[in-house]
Amino acid sequence: RSWIFDQFDNLEKHTQWGIEYVDKYTKFVKERSEIEISYAKQIRNLSKKYQPKKNSKEEEESKYTFCRAFLTSLNELNDYAGQHEVIAENLTSQIITDLTRYLQELKAERKSHFHDGRKAQQQLESSWKQLESCKKKFERDCKEADRAQQHFERMDADINVTKADVEKARQQAQVRHQMAADSKNDYHSYLQKFNQEQHEHYYTVIPNIFQNLQDMEEKRIERLGVCMKTFAEVDRQVLPIVGKCLDGMTSAAEGIEPKTDSNQVVESYKSGFEPPGDVEFEDYGQAMKRTVSENSLSNSRESKEKPAGKSKSKLWPFIKNKNKGSVPEDFSHLPPEQRRKKLQGKIDELKKDIQKEMDQRDALTKMKDVYVKNPQMGDPASVDPRLAEIAMNIEKLQSEEQKFENWLAEVEERMPSKSETHRKSVIYETQNSTVSNNCAQDRESPDGSYTEEQSAETQVKAVANRTSCAPESDDEFDELETIGTCKALYTFEGQNEGTISVTEGELLYVIEEDKGDGWTRVRRNEEEEGYVPTSYIEVLLETNAKGAMTYI
Repeated sequence: RSWIFDQFDNLEKHTQWGIEYVDKYTKFVKERSEIEISYAKQIRNLSKKYQPKKNSKEEEESKYTFCRAFLTSLNELNDYAGQHEVIAENLTSQIITDLTRYLQELKAERKSHFHDGRKAQQQLESSWKQLESCKKKFERDCKEADRAQQHFERMDADINVTKADVEKARQQAQVRHQMAADSKNDYHSYLQKFNQEQHEHYYTVIPNIFQNLQDMEEKRIERLGVCMKTFAEVDRQVLPIVGKCLDGMTSAAEGIEPKTDSNQVVESYKSGFEPPGDVEFEDYGQAMKRTVSENSLSNSRESKEKPAGKSKSKLWPFIKNKNKGSVPEDFSHLPPEQRRKKLQGKIDELKKDIQKEMDQRDALTKMKDVYVKNPQMGDPASVDPRLAEIAMNIEKLQSEEQKFENWLAEVEERMPSKSETHRKSVIYETQNSTVSNNCAQDRESPDGSYTEEQSAETQVKAVANRTSCAPESDDEFDELETIGTCKALYTFEGQNEGTISVTEGELLYVIEEDKGDGWTRVRRNEEEEGYVPTSYIEVLLETNAKGAMTYI
């Protein structure tokens, strides 16, 4: 370092550049942190954007494995974004904050070292100036002594000068010689002091300052190295969790089951209909007939009900249900298999609701028992209104459940796999129909139908068709005798033409039993009669009654 004592200015420039370099690196890490935050935000927004919306379609999508896999990937991606936020936080806490504080300390330390250097330099220059002053004084005094000596010698040689003047000149010369001797001693003394200071300056003070600067520089470089290592480690720390996120995405993708998903499609859209029967050979000009079952897509009834020229041929299985408006409570607008699923789902919901109400009833009953045993805790009678309300709720829910159970039983009875005999008998009826049996077919309940008409309209047509199939004479119509009695299990509004309203628990007369279409004809008095759903009543037939009839 002895050879750079004269490079003070260059060291100042170099250390200043070193501080600026630390500042530059700090800004670099800041920008990297901001990028990580921005990236994490964009990834989170992307994950949120493609999350399934909170609607009915979400439930539909959740049953497919590939949809669930994508949802898992989105959730893992959200966690992945969180790890980039961790990177940004750690870069800030472990590097940016640390380097910002260190920069202030580094600037203060550098300033202190160069202040000490300048002070030492100024002190040495001041000593040098004093040495120069002593030297010049010694030089002046020597010249003055020489001049005084020469003056004395001239005076002493001149015979014209008095002794007093000669003595005075001699004394003056002695004084000057003494002053010169004193100046010489001062100069010699200060020269030794200066040389000592100069030696100490160049061999002790400045080397120590430069050593401090060198230590400062090495610490700065070491600090940068640590930060650069931390910069990499911050990334490395999140790699295990990032790896787990990626593993989660991989596992989700590997969990996709194409066959399961395709079977879900089959389950979702399976109608339960049978393909149409073979077309019979008939003479030219005769209407074509098909073998029909209750569960087939097409039915000869449709061709009879619709005027010629306006009917549309249905190409199974590409038929579309064009039902619009409100969904019937019994889901009769759906194909048999889908209707069965919906009814079963509704029954399951009702069972859960009933169980919930029962649990509440049990809890309240226990509470009432506690109040009875410990009156100070509460009034037992205060629980009774709620118990009564729950009892009503349970009764209402059980009534609803029974209603849907009846509809479900009807659907399952009509399903081909569960009622082959019934299906064959219907085919037999269709192929060998008389006028009355054609009417029975026309009276088919909307429960098993799958037409493009709304169920309400179909019910009206069913009742109207039954009316058209009744005896033509009004007298005969009035003469129908009772064949039994029935009790209404539920209230029925009977808003459609040909139906009659009944209230729960009401007793009525049966004048015509259900002929397979789900409707029974009843009478309240001589003026009030009509059709009610068979599932809404409990029938007690009189086997020997005059009007009793049997059907296949």
